[in-house]
Amino acid sequence: MQRRHFLATTLLAAPAAALAATGLPTGFPTANAEPAAPPTRSFTVTAGEGRFQEKTFVGPNPNDIKISGKDTGGALAVFEYTGMAKGGPSLHLHLAQDEVFYVVSGDYLFVVGEEQRQLKAGDTIFLPRQVPHTWTQLSDTGKLVYFLQPAGQMEDFFRARSGSKAPLSVAEREKLFTDHGMKLLGPPLPVKS
Repeated sequence: MQRRHFLATTLLAAPAAALAATGLPTGFPTANAEPAAPPTRSFTVTAGEGRFQEKTFVGPNPNDIKISGKDTGGALAVFEYTGMAKGGPSLHLHLAQDEVFYVVSGDYLFVVGEEQRQLKAGDTIFLPRQVPHTWTQLSDTGKLVYFLQPAGQMEDFFRARSGSKAPLSVAEREKLFTDHGMKLLGPPLPVKS
């Protein structure tokens, strides 16, 4: 049992130490962090609502926080993205977070590293941390539920994006990504008519 604990602790601590050595903002739970207290109460977030009655957007598309990192001690965040138009995010990677996307409705193309995957309603995809990725909505409308583990600073990233009225310069976008534990790598995938 002690050997298993030692191995698990050692294997988890190495990536955390490597990330800390980069000098980039961490703000993420690490193997050395005290475990967060488990939630003690359930809650419900109704359809079309965000946690804390808060709305965030990616362009014209609602991106509701369903489970906040505040609810899980930073261990997990869950979002619901409602796509009102084709397109998707810029090519990027997360330094310390894995993502899982579940397609509720619509058709999507995901690019993860060198792989391309087309997903439809009912499909799920895992995106590992530190692997470049992006996606685009191929259908006119769609809906995704996605999880980030650990929660990191994604809620604040979407709040900052929602609050920005004017288009950001490339340097401003790069800083926004860096400040929230990501690296901006390139443009979004082209939107196909």
